[in-house]
Amino acid sequence: MKSGMSSETIVQQNPIPRRQVLIQGGAAAAGLAILPTDIFRGWLSGFEQEAVIPWVQRPHPGLTERMNILNWEELDSWITPVSQMFHVGHYGSPVIAESDWSLEIGGLVDRPRTFSLAQLRERPRQEVVFTLECSGNRGRPSFIGGVHNARWAGARLADVLSDAGVQDEGIEVVFFGADEGEEEIRGNTVTQNFARSLSLEDAMDPGIILAWEVNGEPLPNAHGFPLRVIAPGWYGIANVKWLTRIELRDRRFMGKFMARDYVTLRAEARDGATVWTETSVGRVNINSVPAKVTRNGDAYAIHGAAWGADIVRVEVRVDDGAWRAATLGEGQSDPDTWTFWRADWDATPGEHTIVSRAIDADGNVQPAADDPMLVNKRTYWESNGQLSRAVLID
Repeated sequence: MKSGMSSETIVQQNPIPRRQVLIQGGAAAAGLAILPTDIFRGWLSGFEQEAVIPWVQRPHPGLTERMNILNWEELDSWITPVSQMFHVGHYGSPVIAESDWSLEIGGLVDRPRTFSLAQLRERPRQEVVFTLECSGNRGRPSFIGGVHNARWAGARLADVLSDAGVQDEGIEVVFFGADEGEEEIRGNTVTQNFARSLSLEDAMDPGIILAWEVNGEPLPNAHGFPLRVIAPGWYGIANVKWLTRIELRDRRFMGKFMARDYVTLRAEARDGATVWTETSVGRVNINSVPAKVTRNGDAYAIHGAAWGADIVRVEVRVDDGAWRAATLGEGQSDPDTWTFWRADWDATPGEHTIVSRAIDADGNVQPAADDPMLVNKRTYWESNGQLSRAVLID
């Protein structure tokens, strides 16, 4: 969705490489208002004394404990430590011994095969850094931390599929996890494994990997050990964990998590009538979040993150003021990762509302909360409206 930019908008991007910024650390603070987040500490003497001003709204403790959702106020690393990565399970978290596990490649392929984890590790290693977001993130006021940015390593999916020899009839790649549960479908109770699919064209994206490692460590059980799909650009639901089988099919897959759950319901106006549409959750949307407000003496700053697209600008508004440009830091120019941003703020006492919006290279603007695409949506999946957060300045 395109949106016009305010006449007061000033585009500011930090073109200075991270290492060069360090070298030029003697420049005046006013001249380098925003820096890549991972070098904030130590750039100014006394910076370690910077204090976080808590948001008025607090994280929901139940979600924090159950899903390990991100606490934005504690965010201080572009790569999310494994201990801080959120996780979701739909049929529990199966515990799998590597010796008992294998990955089957089957269906419409010329050369079906079964891999051990050791055999997959012998294949060329591919690393990707990817901001993985739960498609339910931002769908409820208490759930705004279902996102993390990590470095994944594994084998390229496209190479595994090519080696298997996809037959001409194969158009759909289905990923089955080891986790399973009972489902009732029109009076029939059946046991199903968690499964999601991609079209063959999407699955051949060279950035998609079969990952056995995150941040240099073997996958923890909660994140899909021994193997999971990592699909940059797609919501978390597509990144199947505890992967056991990849199957090529000749028709679209309509399992629960493709066709009945993780479906976005939206009203569309056509010739004065309302038409309801249902679409399966797919690619991630442009998004941003004001992460925290900090104070260093009398100086205040607003920090945040933006992701879901090739982010070229982030703007911040306080209360009913004009949109002001933030300067981008770590992660800019990589559409698969989040971009950190920071804006200095001349704060005054009282309660203030802070909102951010991200803009991508094609001019798409993160929608406002009253955008028809959001207002007409009846399910909480794929919510990416501009987020307002309140902070109290003493």
